[in-house]
Amino acid sequence: MRQISKKMIPSIKIEDYKYPLTEDRIAKYPLEERDASKLLIYRDAEISERQFKNLPEYIPEGSFMVFNDTKVVPARLHFKRDSGAHIEIFCLQPVEPSDYAQAFASTESCSWQCVIGNAKRWKEDLLSYYIPEGSEDERMRELALKARLISREGQTGVVEFSWKGGEVFSNVLEACGKVPIPPYLNRDTEQIDTERYQTVYAHFRGSVAAPTAGLHFTERELARLREKKVSLNTVCLHVGAGTFLPVKSSDVSEHTMHREPFVVKKSFLKALIERKSKLVAVGTTSVRTLESLYYIGVSIMENSEPRDVNQWDPYLRDYEYSTEQALKAIVDYMEANGLEELKTGTRIIIVPGFKFRLVDMLITNFHQSESTLILLVAAFVGEDWRKIYDYALSNGFRFLSYGDSSLLFRKEL
Repeated sequence: MRQISKKMIPSIKIEDYKYPLTEDRIAKYPLEERDASKLLIYRDAEISERQFKNLPEYIPEGSFMVFNDTKVVPARLHFKRDSGAHIEIFCLQPVEPSDYAQAFASTESCSWQCVIGNAKRWKEDLLSYYIPEGSEDERMRELALKARLISREGQTGVVEFSWKGGEVFSNVLEACGKVPIPPYLNRDTEQIDTERYQTVYAHFRGSVAAPTAGLHFTERELARLREKKVSLNTVCLHVGAGTFLPVKSSDVSEHTMHREPFVVKKSFLKALIERKSKLVAVGTTSVRTLESLYYIGVSIMENSEPRDVNQWDPYLRDYEYSTEQALKAIVDYMEANGLEELKTGTRIIIVPGFKFRLVDMLITNFHQSESTLILLVAAFVGEDWRKIYDYALSNGFRFLSYGDSSLLFRKEL
């Protein structure tokens, strides 16, 4: 493997991307109506505001819009040791079988990479699922869900789950699991989260965090966009728990990005090549998927096969290939191998200095201070990110997952 010189990597101080977010500005619950949230519009260095229901008015007719149709799974499970100690297990990604669809279709057992709460209290014993006192859900008892620790490293480990009744694992999670709402909400999961921490177009199970920009959409906005001949398209990137991880290093070059798997269809790639209009990405996960495609195509052109996009790939050299060449390389590879969809992964980090090759407009929420998502916004709009956040703070906008939204037009840097 080629050694990466630190000279190739942008040197960025994370403290330069700090802003004062107080607890009272964090939206703890969603609004009663999804599209009643505020919408900040940033275009040509000017800021205005409307409600999200007005979004279609600002999307150019005939635009190419991309949504992430991943579905959040109730991935947080509670178990109890014979000693009485409670162990929380948070499923991150499947290990055996490693394919998400196959893991969710398992009927007796499967193993997952997990975050383990109270990990020191869990030795080698088999844990039983904890059924809260007074629960009348007989289904939980019939499943007799168990967890066995296969391996552990710090707070994470591989856990094997087993159960009875021939149910598929996705149904086991629906019966026993809780929606893993973000830790910064500082509250337990409630019934409202089952519906509202999910987009109306969610389809493929696999995320442990919602692609939150999409939480504002209702069928009304989607219908109005179709009326404007906007092409509505989907990709699927399963959002990992790493989306909540802060950048702990003072220099971003020391931060390690987590891997997230994604899937794109050949028909989508062909439409992407043929489009003649502006591309609107709904959420940072859609941006990361779309911008990763270029480097997947480069990998095919140079190595004859696709590989995961590494964190610093975009910054290591100047790439001579056009975006169209890269996308066509993926399509050609898929046709040569009889593939209708490509499954791969990305660790891409988008920071100031990044060269955007596909995305022109971005719909996104307001993100945590000193996070990789703030860095992505700063890469997209330049130093005006601070003007945008100052405006939101001064004008009553709600922040983070259940907060308000923004429509950002990319600033040519």
